[in-house]
Amino acid sequence: MELLTVVSRTIFFYIFILIIYRLMGKREIGQLSIQDLVVSILIAEMVAISIENTKDTLWLTIIPIIVLVVLEIVAAFASLKFNRFRNLIEGKPVLIINKGVINFKEMVRQRYTLDDLLLELRSNNIKNLQDVEYAVLENNGKLNVFKYNFLKIKSENPFPLILDGIVQRSTLKYINKSEVWLKELLKSEKCDVSEIFYAFYKNNKAYLIKKNDVK
Repeated sequence: MELLTVVSRTIFFYIFILIIYRLMGKREIGQLSIQDLVVSILIAEMVAISIENTKDTLWLTIIPIIVLVVLEIVAAFASLKFNRFRNLIEGKPVLIINKGVINFKEMVRQRYTLDDLLLELRSNNIKNLQDVEYAVLENNGKLNVFKYNFLKIKSENPFPLILDGIVQRSTLKYINKSEVWLKELLKSEKCDVSEIFYAFYKNNKAYLIKKNDVK
């Protein structure tokens, strides 16, 4: 009888968790943020305990899981609306390599070891740091590496200048531009930083997308 209860609970939670993760949204395992990972671990622990303790009511597990999911959804919407909240919860991508030079200060801050960096570079078939234009450590811990092309000409990758009204100072520093230059650019377009949804720099030219243009 107890075996039947365990099997039935396992089947129930299998279906229940599938529905829960559908509600939480689609995201690959490798793209899980710290917040997603914490929620996943808590849900897994609660389900395992519930399956083992067959004498406890299912509601003691279902209700906490629902609370976690509601918190996750609310936090996701808040992250979309408020850039500072997103940075607080999920962190910000950081520049680890800039024009072939390692940013050791940022590596120490992120507790990202040299062995981790070399492993990622090897996985990208990179033997020489001078071949790397820049490398960004993403929120999920993945290192995105952008190599110079064959002639060592700067890549045509777009660099974010403004994200949801927030100036990206690290980008300005990388492209050797100042905030004064950006303010003059916005002034020529007769708009303010707070009005910009997304601005990026590509091929020595800045492109602006205003919040009013996003539908």
